[in-house]
Amino acid sequence: MAHRIPVVVQVIEDFSKWYTDVLKKSELVDYSGVRGCVIMRPYACSMWENITSILDKRFKEIGVENVSMPMFIPESMLQKEKNHIEGFAPEVAWVTHGGQEELTERLCVRPTSEVMFCSHFSRIVNSWRDLPKLYNQWCSVVRWEKSSRPFLRSIEIHWQEGHTIHESPGEANDFSLKILNIYKEFLEEKLCIPLICGKKTESEKFAGAKITYTIECMMKDGKSLQTATSHYFGNEFTKVFNVKFQTKENKSDFAYYTSWGITTRTIGAIIMVHGDKDGLVLPPDVAPIQIIIIPIKDSNEVKFKVSEVFNLLRTKYRIKIDEKEESVGCKFANSELRGIPIRIEIGPRDISNNVFVLVRRDNRKKEICKFETILEKIECTINDIKLNLYNSALKRFNSNILNLNSLEEFEKTARIRDCFIKSYWCGSEKCENYIKDKFGYGSRCIPFEENIEEGSCIVCNKKCDTKLYWAKSY
Repeated sequence: MAHRIPVVVQVIEDFSKWYTDVLKKSELVDYSGVRGCVIMRPYACSMWENITSILDKRFKEIGVENVSMPMFIPESMLQKEKNHIEGFAPEVAWVTHGGQEELTERLCVRPTSEVMFCSHFSRIVNSWRDLPKLYNQWCSVVRWEKSSRPFLRSIEIHWQEGHTIHESPGEANDFSLKILNIYKEFLEEKLCIPLICGKKTESEKFAGAKITYTIECMMKDGKSLQTATSHYFGNEFTKVFNVKFQTKENKSDFAYYTSWGITTRTIGAIIMVHGDKDGLVLPPDVAPIQIIIIPIKDSNEVKFKVSEVFNLLRTKYRIKIDEKEESVGCKFANSELRGIPIRIEIGPRDISNNVFVLVRRDNRKKEICKFETILEKIECTINDIKLNLYNSALKRFNSNILNLNSLEEFEKTARIRDCFIKSYWCGSEKCENYIKDKFGYGSRCIPFEENIEEGSCIVCNKKCDTKLYWAKSY
């Protein structure tokens, strides 16, 4: 029987402590000497590398190019866009000294790079022939959060930030939505996470943006995690930085701007959507190790067969042999803790019967398989794991979305559970704040839906045709 590496608490007992315990025991992070800045250990870095590899390829397929911007922004440059800096002012970290000398101008450690990109665009764009510019960078940013939690809310955030400029508002807005769809496909198909797409309310949109498109995912405790955003700015931002171009009609116009990003929050989402009482449960496409082979006996016969299987699979899958000097039970438990999608067990009896044991992490099903079927069996199993992870999460997702029509129902629900609540909303910030202040449920997004029949705002009863998702969030 497998020896379990204990997770301190069960998921349903204390979700927050469970999350922290899984982070530590699965060796994803270590805490550094700086509050809110964690050390991403090799296993977490490998997950992030797999995530970045998939997304970087998708971005390049639509013409996006990678660049690298400085991490320091002069204060005078940051102050140019009033709404933008006001949105970030409480979270900005400042550099005031270089060595022993006080700087003549403070430097901001970038919380995001809109001003730097627009300043650059103003120097390199002259004509419509120079457009569009589709840029992205993989980097880290700093936001001085009051409280932090690894991968969910950190002072230093690892992410990608895309910045593009276009000839027309329609082209820019369409590109914002195209990026949102890439994020949506990635989260659903690669991370096996169901989600809601929509627009942020005016009070919740990104500082300086005209429209913020968002993807909201539901964690196992019923709370929301914003996992990706894409912003359409119009040309107000480019006017500030004088990003002009000569049009085809030989007129002067300001470019239309977008920015968009996804972060290591995706790792937190994977943990909190798929994890269980024994640790991580990783989607195969981003798992650092997709297959672990565990020899059941240390013999030449077993070593030879294990090596044969390893060499057969290594060209297509991320695979490892567990050769540690530990009991088989400990190896089983460790593979489960780390969320490895497939475990292959090979022992002398298996070899004599020309079979191997295949164990899935998602549902723990164990199957005896013929060696000659291993390639097709592994491919089929990985596809089925992805489908099962998504469907399991979707079932929980759907069961935790409630359509409510009255404050009495809202209050009763908010007292007993965390979930997504969908209701009519009149568009008033006053009504939006009422729900947040009274129940602790913030507005998450206005979903992309058409032909909504008219109803009554859940707060003021005013007739309206807009629905809004509410939830507690990370």
